Amino acid sequence: MSLHSRSSIQSNRETANSVDRRTLLLGGSFAAAGLIGYPIVRDAMRARASVFVARHQTYAGPIRRTIEDGLIASGIDPKGLLGKRVLLKPNMVEPSRDIPHMTTHPAVIIAAAEAFRGWGATVTVGEGPGHVRDTEMALVESGVQEALDAAELPFADLNYEEVAWVKNRGRASRLAGFYFPRSVVEADLVVSMPKMKTHHWVGVTASMKNLYGVIPGIKYGWPKNVLHHAGIPETVFDINASLPKTIAIVDGIDCMEGDGPILGSRKHMGILAMGISLPAVDATLCRIMGIAPERISYLLLAANRLGPIANRLVHQQGERWESVTSPFEILNRPHLRGLRAEIGELAS
Repeated sequence: MSLHSRSSIQSNRETANSVDRRTLLLGGSFAAAGLIGYPIVRDAMRARASVFVARHQTYAGPIRRTIEDGLIASGIDPKGLLGKRVLLKPNMVEPSRDIPHMTTHPAVIIAAAEAFRGWGATVTVGEGPGHVRDTEMALVESGVQEALDAAELPFADLNYEEVAWVKNRGRASRLAGFYFPRSVVEADLVVSMPKMKTHHWVGVTASMKNLYGVIPGIKYGWPKNVLHHAGIPETVFDINASLPKTIAIVDGIDCMEGDGPILGSRKHMGILAMGISLPAVDATLCRIMGIAPERISYLLLAANRLGPIANRLVHQQGERWESVTSPFEILNRPHLRGLRAEIGELAS
């Protein structure tokens, strides 16, 4: 690990021990600056949304160009990113060198960073791993640390960073609000960068569920137990409703099926997907996986509130989802039965 990154993580941990008395003041100052508390009715809640899907992708390929083309097709204006602060939030839930299909590939992270830097944005990579307290280990095991050092990209440890209190704008759970790390509330744009996977509790984990990783472990435990006790679908929805502006770039090149998000098997798909509406992106991924999006509980909560999930309301850019569909293995558990859907049903 680089000296800069080690110092940053140690500083974050020391700061985290002294933030409680300052949290409300910080939250107030950020709100006054207009950096937090986006209302639930926002630009992502349009009647229709575009989702870009690219096939035949490899980690050694021209990923940056694919991301640039996809984001522009999805509605991003590169000129509007000049001078903005962008936080890339990959998935490093429980990285292992033996299971590279568990976490977001470093090549996708770096390609996204290069795209946003090329458009004049200031880029930080941040994550709060849900299953490990040692973020340094997660960075090394995932291969992300080496990539960040080579690209001279700063890293924010979202598990230990200074926090601010933000009101719960979704209100699907009983939680009154959330502690969000400073790097999150100060960002002009948060980019969810998940690995495309099935999930043993909620069926699918993609860009919306990935944002569990912006919740600090120092406040919510490992694996974010407070959120689990308040209801996973409800808190996924509430977190997404309460965050600053978000978009998605999904690593669907090597994916995970079966007992995800950490024990499943590798499934090669060779796709990248992205869009400015996270519900629309995740609904498209569900269709590609052969899963009915309206049967994923947090997507049903988000439908027409945070963004569209109905096929007729999602404008496909690049490849159509039907051309890349390949049903994922789903665990045979009572609460996951009935997720599978036929092509005709998915197209309705």
